[in-house]
Amino acid sequence: MGSSNWSTDAYHARAAYNAAAGSSSFAYTDDVASTMPRSTWRTHETLDPKDVAVRESRDSDAHPESLAVSVLFDVTGSMGRVPRLLQRKLPDLFGLLLRKGYVEHPQILFGGIGDATCDRAPLQVGQFESGNELEDDLGNILLEGGGGGQVTESYELAMYFMARHTAMDCLDKRGRKGYLFVIGDEKAYGAVKAREVREVIGDDLGENIAFPAILAELQRRFEVFFIMPTGSAHFRNKDVRGFWDTHLGQNVIYLDDLDAVSETIAVTIGMGEEAVDLAQGLEDIASAGSDAGDVVGKALRPLSRARGSIVVSESPDGLGGAAAGGVDRL
Repeated sequence: MGSSNWSTDAYHARAAYNAAAGSSSFAYTDDVASTMPRSTWRTHETLDPKDVAVRESRDSDAHPESLAVSVLFDVTGSMGRVPRLLQRKLPDLFGLLLRKGYVEHPQILFGGIGDATCDRAPLQVGQFESGNELEDDLGNILLEGGGGGQVTESYELAMYFMARHTAMDCLDKRGRKGYLFVIGDEKAYGAVKAREVREVIGDDLGENIAFPAILAELQRRFEVFFIMPTGSAHFRNKDVRGFWDTHLGQNVIYLDDLDAVSETIAVTIGMGEEAVDLAQGLEDIASAGSDAGDVVGKALRPLSRARGSIVVSESPDGLGGAAAGGVDRL
């Protein structure tokens, strides 16, 4: 997958068509919710992980040096607005990645995470795509809005899938990890349960896998980040924050405004690829016409500092964020 090219013009043309026709960008959810009882809801066939061998990010003539980028988001409760934001801001994400030269050939995969103990669609995983097919994957996400109420969702099940059911030329050919962003506000369960893997993915595991073990396996393939909205339902829950801080440390990104999620992901990748430092990334956001610079700067400053400061420069006007005296350059 991932041999096409992103077109912002095509994106806007599709948005205009949907607006004129009165259609939603999330037609599958609209159709299921309006025509079927909840007990019969199912994951869209294009996103169903059951019996999938691998989701592939491969090189092609159009994209000779592909880079795998994955964004998996909690679709339970209040977090269900995340895919709508991502759909609306896809041009911002591609604009920064491509036009600012952070990544020449990104291939992006979207997926949804629920709760395997109670939800109808606990895991939804699209394909790695380079073009506007991403809109189809987002549009097929079932915004179930479920969850179990235990302050845990099945993040570990999604991590298991990404660790064992992805194939990436960036890693296999060039030894470069992909990027994986998980957006949520609850804890993962303590272990990948063999029963849930069998039911949702189809693998016949002999035993459960402890969360630290599957995370370590995943981190051998991806740079893993957890984005937690500071205004989310469980942001002030110390157990939740402590869980992710303990397991991911500097790679936990606390984001004040979810509207800035695309810019945050793009600049994080730009920094990871050493294409930009944080200061340059904030300048790029401003030059692209976005007002998300302050939010992104605050969210990524801890990550920037943790990677090591070489030079400290003054912030661009209006992009200073909370810290005084400029921002850190990598």
